[in-house]
Amino acid sequence: MGKNPLRITELCLRDAHQSLLATRMRLEDMLPIAEKLDRVGFWSVEMWGGATFDAAMRFLDEDPWERLRRLREAMPRTRFQMLLRGQNVVGYRHYPDDIVERFVRRAHANGIDVFRIFDALNDVRNMRWAMQVAKEVGAHVQAAICYTTGPVYTLETFVQMGKELAALGADSLCIKDMAGLLSPSAAYDLVRRLKAEVGLPVQVHSHATSGMATAALVKAAEAGADGVDTAISGLSQGTSHPPTETIVSIFRDTERDTGLDLDLLAEIGAYFWEVRKKYRRFESELPPVDVGVLQFQIPGGMLSNLVSQLREQGAEDRLPEVLREVPRVRAELGYPPLVTPSSQIVGVQATLNVLLGERYKVITEEVRNYVRGYYGRPPAPIDPEVKRLAIGDEEPIACRPADLLPPGYEKAKAEIGDLAQSEEDVLSYALFPQVARPFLERRAAGRARRLEVAAAVAAALGRQQDEREAAARAEPQPRRPAISPWKWATRPAPTTHIGGWTKW
Repeated sequence: MGKNPLRITELCLRDAHQSLLATRMRLEDMLPIAEKLDRVGFWSVEMWGGATFDAAMRFLDEDPWERLRRLREAMPRTRFQMLLRGQNVVGYRHYPDDIVERFVRRAHANGIDVFRIFDALNDVRNMRWAMQVAKEVGAHVQAAICYTTGPVYTLETFVQMGKELAALGADSLCIKDMAGLLSPSAAYDLVRRLKAEVGLPVQVHSHATSGMATAALVKAAEAGADGVDTAISGLSQGTSHPPTETIVSIFRDTERDTGLDLDLLAEIGAYFWEVRKKYRRFESELPPVDVGVLQFQIPGGMLSNLVSQLREQGAEDRLPEVLREVPRVRAELGYPPLVTPSSQIVGVQATLNVLLGERYKVITEEVRNYVRGYYGRPPAPIDPEVKRLAIGDEEPIACRPADLLPPGYEKAKAEIGDLAQSEEDVLSYALFPQVARPFLERRAAGRARRLEVAAAVAAALGRQQDEREAAARAEPQPRRPAISPWKWATRPAPTTHIGGWTKW
């Protein structure tokens, strides 16, 4: 290990399969490798949050809270990290403060140690409450700056945001490059400025979409970054992240040597390469390196969603038109970073503009709410004509969006009723009512069926026992022979008691 080891956050259990396999990896494919992951010595493993929460219920019929608990049990030595969308929690809209607070507290209680908190518009007002609660429970708060490019973004923009996040109590900062836009030189300059002017530890997260991420992480480390995010080789590259083994090897025998075991990492990489084959049908047919992202700024997950939407409409051949439309819509909406949920807001509207043959002929409710300010403050002014088409003469709100939301937990608890068996169940419903209710109904039905089967088995066993006892009573009983006193004398004395029974 070097004098100043580069800390590694491993992404294979969350962002890597979210980016490559449409978030479809099941818990059953994570648990067999958990013990080896736990032995590596990563600074942290990101294994929860983002789209994994609703995808578990929506597509896999799994409880995301149970995933967290099972992995926590299997990996007791590893720092667990999650991606939290600020006031959006793990959803796609803003939630009341009581929902945010309860979610953070229960996530920490179930095993999350590091909360990486971001806001899709880099509006720190939407990060403040989640950061405060995470600090109160004693978790590590890693506040993220969504990195993007455009006429309103400069080094000063990001450094100023870093200072604001430090003032809110961040323990560390993350440069979150969700589309692979961070060039090596930009990574070096931004890390150096943040380290010098903010003074907090800096982590760098970059997707490999454009082919620049490995070089960007190397330059970030040279500039003094404390840690970087990587994905084990079997789930790396493409729209995922630089390979863990590659970064570990680059810094081997240097002062930034990570000290991680390459042989153990190779075993884990081989395991995930085999697991990945099971999910091949969820992989997109996008090229492994797409320099078009530098022009369109579309993150990997957003790109695969656009392809999927167009495919469903039988219009996959119109993808180039949609890609050209995305930057236009983004500019008209004030240059938001393209990350969940703003990437979906922009992407869907761009798709409609192309497929309907008239721009803004149909405007989604999400775009209208974005223009109203319900997602936060846009980085730049919204195009006046788009604003007029979306909300007419209505004036956008000026406050933090969540300030307008009444508490939501008790209402959700009353609505879901006995289907919720825990506070976690209520939170799942509060965040995703249309997804969680059918999931909880399926779970309840499955529990009822298991109880019926157990009762039937118990009844059958009881009948068999009754029949055996009746048969035994009907047979003549042999006379018990006398036992000589000396035989008791030679019997060994009892030694221990196990479960209330004497062991002879």
